[in-house]
Amino acid sequence: MAARRITLGIDLGTTSVKAALLGAAPDDPSGFEVLASCARAARAEAAAESVVAEPQVREQDVSRILQALNECLAALPRQLLRRVVGIGVSGQMHGVVFWKTGQGCEWTEGGISPVLVPRAVSRLVTWQDGRCSSEFLASLPQPKSHLSVATGFGCATIFWLLKNCPEFLKPYDAAGTIHDYVVAMLCGLPRPLMSDQNAASWGYFNTQSQSWNVEILRSSGFPVHLLPDIAEPGSVAGRTSHVWFEIPKGTQVGVALGDLQASVYSCMTLGTDAVLNISTSVQLAASMPSGFQPAETPDPAAPVAYFPYFDGTYLGVAASLNGGNVLAMFVHMLVQWTADLGLEVEESMVYSRIIQAAVQQTDTHLTITPTVLGERHLPDQLASVTRISPDLSLGHVARALCRGIVQNLLSMLPVRQLQEWGVQRVVGSGSALSRNEVLKQEVQRAFPLPVSFGHDVDAAVGAALVMLRRNLSQKES
Repeated sequence: MAARRITLGIDLGTTSVKAALLGAAPDDPSGFEVLASCARAARAEAAAESVVAEPQVREQDVSRILQALNECLAALPRQLLRRVVGIGVSGQMHGVVFWKTGQGCEWTEGGISPVLVPRAVSRLVTWQDGRCSSEFLASLPQPKSHLSVATGFGCATIFWLLKNCPEFLKPYDAAGTIHDYVVAMLCGLPRPLMSDQNAASWGYFNTQSQSWNVEILRSSGFPVHLLPDIAEPGSVAGRTSHVWFEIPKGTQVGVALGDLQASVYSCMTLGTDAVLNISTSVQLAASMPSGFQPAETPDPAAPVAYFPYFDGTYLGVAASLNGGNVLAMFVHMLVQWTADLGLEVEESMVYSRIIQAAVQQTDTHLTITPTVLGERHLPDQLASVTRISPDLSLGHVARALCRGIVQNLLSMLPVRQLQEWGVQRVVGSGSALSRNEVLKQEVQRAFPLPVSFGHDVDAAVGAALVMLRRNLSQKES
């Protein structure tokens, strides 16, 4: 036990922050054990600043995200944290946060050890941000990439800020995803590093040449100095500059990974697996054959995109904007309606009751298309409810809503396409799926393939596993 190497995985999600400690399985060098894990609600949603007051703005307070991260680390066993030899970090893709180099954070005494506190840093503009209208996106230059640019993508957000409030950008000389920021702060990096997984999620990145569309962006006045340097996923970004919750100073920190890729990495034990992740949003991903290369130009109407994975490979991904967030909207609506009637109920109680009602209502004729937020390939498609009968119980509605989330995803990536790719099993993961028995039932109903389920902390586990295998391979060599 004393000789086992331990790695820490961190996932900075939209609604929660998670951490997991991994060790190699004693009897299986290729396996692993989750030694401890923790999750904390971020509660980071923030009202839009007055300079960017748009109805579709979605921003998060970085200090609240880091507070949740600090709470996660404080809850993990100290004796294990002391033995951590590597830190892997993943998080919500597409979003962007800005900071001032050298002033993005400070280390302050937190009782047990120094903690990270944000300083010269903006709010996080998340992947859910909708300030970039279809008309605005159409006005942007065509990327030299196989991926389209959508609202909520880092480069699109920067273009919007450049046009609508250029003063906002002036104090900052660095930018990245929220997990790029955390890696840069942990290591004291002079410039942010970004994996191609996160770069592709920003738009205007060519995965074949592993480079930003610098000339296209510069010719449009884009502040190209904000673009991070690129590093290979699985590589080391740097080493911790301070002792951190008893994790030794000088511990290796991996370049930040996309949460989708990290989740897939922890769940996909075979190349014939597909991974279904239902958290705030939903993704269905399968690995593409070795040597696969996507088309050179983007197809904005295509429901399936190809995201870089590891070692030059790609994942075929259907990414829906409508997942656990739609269930949360439904719960919030019920709470609001109840308040309008003069009664008060807790959202947690409402959530558990609607799941209980849906468990008892095993089938329904009600049909809900849950695209409240549209989809990236169909941004103007909103939700609808059809086949309403006199029996409109809460169980019917909740069952139909869970079914609609799954069926909407399968309309983007049908089972027959998965089977043509050689998929033989589906592995379910994500926080919304792990806590919702009805979603699990609807997943099993929808797939004529074996289905197994992972855990709430899969992305954190995946980030830690990348670093664990890197350390084991270094030890062997």
